[in-house]
Amino acid sequence: MSDNKVSYSAKELKEFKEIILEKIETAKSDLSLLRSAYANDGDNGTDDTSPTFKAFEEGSSTLSKDENMKLAMRQEKFIKSLKNALIRIENKTYGICRVTGNLISKERLKLVPHATLSIEAKRAQ
Repeated sequence: MSDNKVSYSAKELKEFKEIILEKIETAKSDLSLLRSAYANDGDNGTDDTSPTFKAFEEGSSTLSKDENMKLAMRQEKFIKSLKNALIRIENKTYGICRVTGNLISKERLKLVPHATLSIEAKRAQ
């Protein structure tokens, strides 16, 4: 995108690597919270309440656990995508659109560091 460059410099790749490592740490922390939520580690159950209320509560609890499991799976996928981006940095292929072969803009990579498509390729999808 900038001056027909075919790849990012070592300095730029280092900058992206730092962004990605920071995002991985945050994502791992979020994943840990989600896992503990659906595992219900801190269960404050309704065992001592009336059966009718308990039935409603169990339905809500099941739904909440299911949603947390889905969020955890998405978070795991996100972490995997970020780790794949680190591999692309090591291979010096990071930031190159897999459709057009052009560089993905720095602005896009700062917002979506695991991106493999340029805006143009994404729009064409």
